[in-house]
This record gives sequence, C-alpha cells and structure tokens, in this order.
Amino acid sequence: MAAFSPPRLRRSVLFLPGSNPRTLEKARTLPADGLIFDLEDAVAPDAKDLARAAVAAALTAGGYAPRELILRVNRLDSAWGHADLAAAARLPLDAVLLPKVENAERVRLTLDLLDAMGAPPELAIWAMVETPLGVLAAADTAAASQRLAALVLGTSDLTADLHVREAKDRLPLLAALGLVLLAARAHGKAGSSTCPTPTGSPRHAGRGANSASTARRSFIRSRSRRPMLHSRRPRRRLRRPAQSSPPTPMRQRAAKVRSASAAGLSRRCTSLTPAASWRSPTRSRRAAANAAPYGTLSSG
Repeated sequence: MAAFSPPRLRRSVLFLPGSNPRTLEKARTLPADGLIFDLEDAVAPDAKDLARAAVAAALTAGGYAPRELILRVNRLDSAWGHADLAAAARLPLDAVLLPKVENAERVRLTLDLLDAMGAPPELAIWAMVETPLGVLAAADTAAASQRLAALVLGTSDLTADLHVREAKDRLPLLAALGLVLLAARAHGKAGSSTCPTPTGSPRHAGRGANSASTARRSFIRSRSRRPMLHSRRPRRRLRRPAQSSPPTPMRQRAAKVRSASAAGLSRRCTSLTPAASWRSPTRSRRAAANAAPYGTLSSG
C-alpha cells in the first residue's frame, strides 16, 4: 500500500518574469507556496534566450526551497519552445507549465519530448487553458496523462477572446471557470486560475493557483486587491485658470459708471472742510452768544 502524501498547498503561486534578475533574486524571500518562472508572455521576443539563461542560473543556484517551482515555457510551435523544454529537462523543477493548451495531444507530445530529453519521470505537467476551444476540451486535456497535475485557467487571454470586459466578480467567466474546475476534479487534478491584476501593473505579475481543496473558492472569488472604501481620499479636481474674455458692452458701461462714481466721490471729499472747523449755522450763533459778556443782550 502506497504511503499517504498530504496535498500540497498552493494558496499563492507567483509569476516571475524570467528577464528580471531583481525579481528572481527577491523571490527567494517571498512568502509564496509556489513560483512560476515565466519565459512566455512576460518576456519580450528579443530577450527570450537571455531570460532562459537567467532562470537556469537562478534555479541552479537554489535558495527557493520549500516552494513549488514551475517553469512556463513557450509554445512548441514557436521558435523557443523546444529550447525551453530542453532547459526544463535539466533544471530542478516540480512542473512545466504549457501555455494555450487546446487538446490532449499537446500534453502527450510534450511528455514524449521531455522523456527524450532526459527529464526525470516525476516532472509534472501543468496545462493553461486560455482560449474558448481549450475550455471546451478541458475534460480531454485533464485525462491526457497521469503526469498532468493541474489545469490553470488564464483569465486575461480568455477575456480578450470572449470580447468581454474584466470584472472583479468575474461574472463573464463563471461558465468557463466552472467547466475547467469540473474537468480537473473529475480526473483528480488540481484546478486553479490566474487572478485579475490591478490597472497599471504587469499582466502576469498577479497571484496564481490554489490547491485542489480550495479550488472552488478560488474560482468563485477573486483574489485581487480589495477596494479601499473608506481610506481612499476623494480626488481633487484641478481648476483651470480663468481665461480673460473680451469685455462686453454691458461690462464697459458698468466700468464707466463705477469710474464716474469714484470720481464724483473724490471731488465731494476734497471740497469739504476739516471736521474740526466745520460748524452748522445754528452752532455758530450759539457760540457767538456764549462768547458775549454776561449782562448784555445781543442785538436782534
């Protein structure tokens, strides 16, 4: 009787661009259950060979244990697919991730090539389902081989092929998520999906796969960043500087009235005597009467 082996945790699996040495170095300290060294979409065509060499050097140097190590290779019909498989056969890996798998024959062909290149028999295969045809053929793909360990739904490419908009709740992808999950669990494989990444971030820098025990929850709920409802300050609207417009006739008349009023006020103010020397006629007569000597009466 074979010994029982507990399922491997895949709570977070990170995609690492193979052409970024800083990311490869930092991944040794990240608290992730698995690391996917990406040689496909995350690497420019003119940097494929350099990225393959950088990933090979990093994996040979080690320091990633006890994480699960996966290498995502380019398509077999591309100019770099066979070279990526040859490198994967010699590297200390747990699995090889195949992009855009649409039939079971692609899985069998990859296994035959790996065996011919001297890969260890325990090297597993992960298949990415990224097209509508791949979703419909997920059951056949899951049954292709016992060495196939997981089906990974690539939501970014599938969203583009379905001509739908990305949504945090992933409602447009629920049918595809359910079909891939059912196909994976029906054949005892792990089912997972890539997660939508925030705007402005790299396309394949998000978190990846989950374990089979939590696959259903990972399909229904998005593991992207939760929106901050109360901590985010409202954006301030930039006010445009006021543009001077030519004066209208009404404005010109109003300006003339204001200037005339100001001129008349200034003339009135200059014609007045100081407040200390100004007296009304009544006050002047009273002052003259008070100045007369006592006992005499003023005339009139």
